[in-house]
Amino acid sequence: MGVQIGFVGTRFAGTDGVSLESAKWAQVLWDNGHVSHWYSGQSDRDKATSMVVPHAYFGHPDIEWINRRAFGTRTRTPDVTQRIYTLADYLKKTLYEFTRRFDLDLLIVQNALCIPMNLPLGVALTNFIAETGFPTIAHHHDFYWERDRFSVSAVTDMLWMAFPPALPQIQNVTINSFAQEDLSHRRGVSSILVPNVLDFENEPPQADEYSSHFRKDIGLDDDDILFLQPTRVVPRKGIEHAIALVAALKNDKCKLVISHASGDEGNEYLQVLMDLAESSGVDLRLCDHQVGDKRAIDADGNRIYTLGDAYAQADFITYPSIYEGFGNALLEAFYYRKPLLVNRYSIYVADIEPKGAKVISMDGYLTKDVVSKVERIIRDKAFRDEMVDFNYEIGRAFFSYGVLRRKLRALVTNFTGQDNL
Repeated sequence: MGVQIGFVGTRFAGTDGVSLESAKWAQVLWDNGHVSHWYSGQSDRDKATSMVVPHAYFGHPDIEWINRRAFGTRTRTPDVTQRIYTLADYLKKTLYEFTRRFDLDLLIVQNALCIPMNLPLGVALTNFIAETGFPTIAHHHDFYWERDRFSVSAVTDMLWMAFPPALPQIQNVTINSFAQEDLSHRRGVSSILVPNVLDFENEPPQADEYSSHFRKDIGLDDDDILFLQPTRVVPRKGIEHAIALVAALKNDKCKLVISHASGDEGNEYLQVLMDLAESSGVDLRLCDHQVGDKRAIDADGNRIYTLGDAYAQADFITYPSIYEGFGNALLEAFYYRKPLLVNRYSIYVADIEPKGAKVISMDGYLTKDVVSKVERIIRDKAFRDEMVDFNYEIGRAFFSYGVLRRKLRALVTNFTGQDNL
């Protein structure tokens, strides 16, 4: 018999890392008889198995009001404290309702107990678990101490209480070895390391007639060399390095395409990048309006493509991030057999590079050697194919659904005694 599992998060919608990884977990659990349900502030999951509570979303006006007053200052006013605890009490009641409605056996909290995008939800979850002893797996993608915007806080007491809480009913899961060590040192809490994964056991779909229109629809010619930056436009992605690379190649056929929008951190960085690209003579294309989580036709009759379609049409992947919690785009490049440039961010150095992956790497800045290696990849198909085929096998060995299946078996068995994953 499978168990009824409730996923809890601020948002399960779109192509952000938390939404994508939670869907992979649910798929592996479903394949082995476990049924998943969803609690969040925004959701694109099956309505019959979902409970949407608007105040659980970090973008709700009441939550944004709290965040403006909780961070960037050392003290808070009484009305901020009251608002947080009033909303936490309301959200706690909805968590009770969620577990009753779907007769849940286990909760899997996705990032809501590690990064305080929604303070009331973290407090609500902590109190709910403490009151009920509800079996909970807390999947931590980002910790607040990893982000500068949370370094000055008027809610340090709540951060220590709930992000994450040290409760015996919680099994903590981290996605990289640095986070695992930090959690142990800062909180005295142990965790199981579960890397992000892709379905390397099954080959990606081949480029088809639909995806073949992608280049034309974003304004590229068939013989253009498409450099894909498959990330959001936020400063930690280091996209200025991708612009510098394309500029250094001095090839008018090289075009840089960014697949995602600016996200929740404003548009100032995007404007800086556009100005830099113009001054560097780099053809920069933004296609976030044409890339979604599924294929569709928009109201104007334009095709909407998946990120997989964009990868299928790309020639080279740029991933010059300064910091990443793991690096989904890197795994995606392995999966779609695309060569890539990686800025050696710390998690890559610690958890991925030792596996032996073949990439073009840089250490914070571009060199002539890096540019010449990229030039060789572009012109030497045999060299390129050997590299990407090797990386696919690295992904199959260390970052596949099989790895996730083994990890989830241990986590679920610890609570249920059922060893059927």
